Amino acid sequence: MRPSIDKRLPDVRVSAYLTDRDATIYVDTSGEPLFKRGYRRDAEEAPLRENLAAGLLALAGWTPESPLLDPMCGSGTIAVEAALIAADRAPGLARTFGFQKLAWFDGPAWQRLKQTARDRVRNAPGEPTIFASDLAEGAVAKTQVNLRAAQVDAFVRVERADFLARAAPATRGILLANPPYGVRLADQDQLARFYPLLGDALKQHFPGWTAFFFTGDLRLPKLIHLKVARKTPLFNGGLECRLFEFPIVAGRHAPG
Repeated sequence: MRPSIDKRLPDVRVSAYLTDRDATIYVDTSGEPLFKRGYRRDAEEAPLRENLAAGLLALAGWTPESPLLDPMCGSGTIAVEAALIAADRAPGLARTFGFQKLAWFDGPAWQRLKQTARDRVRNAPGEPTIFASDLAEGAVAKTQVNLRAAQVDAFVRVERADFLARAAPATRGILLANPPYGVRLADQDQLARFYPLLGDALKQHFPGWTAFFFTGDLRLPKLIHLKVARKTPLFNGGLECRLFEFPIVAGRHAPG
């Protein structure tokens, strides 16, 4: 008798890989991909994956004691991941997993583990040290929605601001952003005009900060007219990218 199974949303997903001699069976214990934390309610067209954002924060050497700004926050993934770290809130606390549908799943033991994780969660500081802004009102709204869904909205100050004009929220800190980068010629021309303005804004408003930009546009260091201290090769899906580090000092631009 053929079982009745929802092929799109089965309780347990089983995969079989066949060769001419072997059959390998895998049981999916994750369910949704592990990079999905369970808080994202709405996202930009090409959102940064949650685990990649957390990895960028680690590569930037950011800790909750240091001010952090994402001035092009989009749907807020970098800000949310930073707030989860600051709150010591387990990234999978708001989601379910595939193993919860397996026959051997121990529900009470799982609830005890989750309660232990909840007990670790810290209260927000009196004044946030994580800042997020964007020129687009829709992006600011999406960031606020995702922060609330992750239950860390009190850790982040979100505002609408033009990065080219906004002031630094502290005398020094970490700036981490995923600037837009397109493959169309029109996008590339627009970005080529934007990057020098970005360098000017950093020099004017952010001396003493360290700026990190994650991008697939490898022209950025030359066009921004700032000296690269470090570049880390990374992939965003199948697209090869770089995380560029720029220490910001007052004075004239370094030669491109």
